[in-house]
Amino acid sequence: MNRPPTPLSFGYGTNGLADLRLDDALALLADLGYDGVGLTLDHMHLDPLAPDLAARTRRLARRLGELGLSVTVETGARYVLDPRRKHGPTLLDPDPDDRARRADLLVRAARVAADLGAHAVHCFSGVTPPGTDEDTAWKRLPGALTPVIEAATAAGVPLAIEPEPGHLLATLADFHRLRAALDSPAVLGLTLDIGHCQCLEPLPPADCVRAAAPWLRHVQIEDMRRGVHEHLPFGEGEIDFPPVLEALAAVGYGALTVVELPRHSHAGPHQAERSLSFLRRSLRHRSLPHRSLPQRPLPNRTTGRTSPPGSSS
Repeated sequence: MNRPPTPLSFGYGTNGLADLRLDDALALLADLGYDGVGLTLDHMHLDPLAPDLAARTRRLARRLGELGLSVTVETGARYVLDPRRKHGPTLLDPDPDDRARRADLLVRAARVAADLGAHAVHCFSGVTPPGTDEDTAWKRLPGALTPVIEAATAAGVPLAIEPEPGHLLATLADFHRLRAALDSPAVLGLTLDIGHCQCLEPLPPADCVRAAAPWLRHVQIEDMRRGVHEHLPFGEGEIDFPPVLEALAAVGYGALTVVELPRHSHAGPHQAERSLSFLRRSLRHRSLPHRSLPQRPLPNRTTGRTSPPGSSS
């Protein structure tokens, strides 16, 4: 398919196409004109815990090549390790064996990413467990990530950790705290979720892009409102997107910008088509001055909310 050239490369997350077989999802994205895919390792697509992972990954690499799609490997599957606990276990769990299970998944993901020629492998810290104080959690996180850092380094794939509202590592400032605790490994970069910037960061999203630029390895994008962690289709939140896309292009970000709408799989094909059209239109619009809105309070950093929830991670 001939795609119109753009200064950015757009992808769509498979966590928003969970009702489609993986090959159908990839063919759809290629047909719509996407440049790539954010591949969430999960049971319905590429199961990281099922047998013959290496062989299944090789077949997928060939298919991505046939379709002309690049890829980023994402690890935000809700129940891939524990059928009862969303995103559990995490890198912060009190039980070291549980922390090791999460680290093992991320090590597997790094190997998959290398075999697919992925731009990066994504991860997150997890929520601080009940009964664990923040200082203890911050002591656990660098140790739990160390084998993952080693695996990503060996694989030659950037590890892109995501600040997530409600998690221990929730903000750009937290990312830099982790980097310092790990002595700033070269392989450790950042997943910047544009919606999360709107939700929680003190800077506007376009300024977050500029601040994060030296460490930017993966970008997720969707609409969102201040203080409410709810992934929304474009136009349903508060983000002014042309300045964000201009900032990404200006800082030379060259990897995928992946639409993340995990709660919209029931309308995944429609949202995928609509999202790409919106992003292309936004690229064509110059950023214009717009009316200043009243300053809103910064959300509670541990919940990401100043109003009732709608977390869609």
